[in-house]
Amino acid sequence: QVRLMESGGGSVKAGGSLKLSCEFSGYSDNCYCLGWFRQGPGKEREGVSALDHDGSAIYSESVKGRFTISQANSNDFMYLEMDSLMPNDTAIYYCAAEQARYCRAWLLVQRDHSIGYWGQGTQVTVSS
Repeated sequence: QVRLMESGGGSVKAGGSLKLSCEFSGYSDNCYCLGWFRQGPGKEREGVSALDHDGSAIYSESVKGRFTISQANSNDFMYLEMDSLMPNDTAIYYCAAEQARYCRAWLLVQRDHSIGYWGQGTQVTVSS
């Protein structure tokens, strides 16, 4: 029942900015971890940013200080503001949700995310 849809991807030059959006449906603000993952060409999926249960932000070391995660007051949308983009940020970006106890572990450690819900992904390409 939970559905997610990303938008806002595109092609930018290094140093540029993009803002990704994720629309939720069938989502009850219960005990979900909400966040963003990405997978670059020839790379494994990695966690980017997530909202903890108290609404606080979690970031991977590679994007900390450059990306900002937020959620609309309606709780129907989640955003990822990406600034100072670099070529290594090139990837397909996915928004995701899962009922998990520890959101930091879900984002940065957990390898099996099959229980959660995923969007279709949006391509972000950063050229040098």
